[in-house]
Amino acid sequence: MKIDHTVTTASGLKINESKGQQNRVSSTPAPSSKPAADSVSITSLSSQLQALESSLSAVSVVDTARVNAIKQAITEGRFKINPEVVADKLLNSVKDLVFNQKV
Repeated sequence: MKIDHTVTTASGLKINESKGQQNRVSSTPAPSSKPAADSVSITSLSSQLQALESSLSAVSVVDTARVNAIKQAITEGRFKINPEVVADKLLNSVKDLVFNQKV
């Protein structure tokens, strides 16, 4: 068996050591005649998400008819405020804020 100073690394690259100098084989692939083509494919789910986003952008965030009805009821004095419900909801929102607060 001939002993030389060639060592194969774990990645399969050869390292030649001769007289204190180190020569490494490049891991860069040789240039080919045709470049690699990139491709992108869009699934049907992404098309559905895009359609859903379009339909949601047309929906109003505020129900203007309900807002106008409440304004009208306030103006006419028909809007009744239940202080117990307001207090309960206020306490619940404060509890949520306290318990969900990050330290």
